[in-house]
Amino acid sequence: MSNISPKSALKTEADRSDDRVEFYKKTIETWVIDKEASILIVGGGETDRQIFTQLEFKNVVISNLNAGSSQDDFKPYKWSLQQAENLGYGDAEFDFVIVHAALHHCQSPHRALLEMYRVAKTSVVAFESRDSFLIKMLEKINVTPSYEHMAVYANNGQFGGVNNTNIPNYIFRWTEREIEKTINSYCPQLKHSFAYNYGNHFPFSLRLERNAGLQITIAQVAQPFYKIFTKLFKRQQNLFAFRVNKPVNPQDLQEWLEIDGDKFKFSDTWAKKFYKY
Repeated sequence: MSNISPKSALKTEADRSDDRVEFYKKTIETWVIDKEASILIVGGGETDRQIFTQLEFKNVVISNLNAGSSQDDFKPYKWSLQQAENLGYGDAEFDFVIVHAALHHCQSPHRALLEMYRVAKTSVVAFESRDSFLIKMLEKINVTPSYEHMAVYANNGQFGGVNNTNIPNYIFRWTEREIEKTINSYCPQLKHSFAYNYGNHFPFSLRLERNAGLQITIAQVAQPFYKIFTKLFKRQQNLFAFRVNKPVNPQDLQEWLEIDGDKFKFSDTWAKKFYKY
């Protein structure tokens, strides 16, 4: 074992992540304008509380799977014990549902995203890793991990893994196409719009493993090339945010559908214009 304690490791890693926090903060400032909007944060923690306090949002609920949390931990906001894949809220109960670096801790990240979509009225905003070509290469040479065992180690081997257990989670990384396919499959009757934001944080996290010297050396040598590469290819950056805007019904109804009372139905009028027979 390393002579660095898990708590010290966790603090050091947090200190290296200022650019990630700034990316989070600036994206929220751009995408969530209304300070009075009702907001649910999924898989939230102290970083979320600090950012939304600094940005002066008023109506925020921070939820997570930490049964040891309390309302006092997240003042001035409310706290709720919630599992992302099965949120205990009604449809469209919050204006915005937001997650920062927590979907990949879910056993089914797609299901969690769809639960967020269900509960949101206006938009879903998520900050997760992008499944880029560059990240795949870094995974292959073990510069960045595929399973998040460090998070469990940093919590004394007790929690921090999949669904906040002591089992290290697979780090599910997204692409724009996968996000769009997931949402459009869930709600094919309406047209959706998506927004994406990209930022840069050199992927050199604290390495506590034994014999990690080679990986650290590779990362240090690669750093200037990485910066040039990501300037040329924006989507290869490792900070990634996406927004799913919920459609306005019936303005965003698919053209081949009609609304019949409170139900959707296939449009015979459209079909007669589109098909020959």
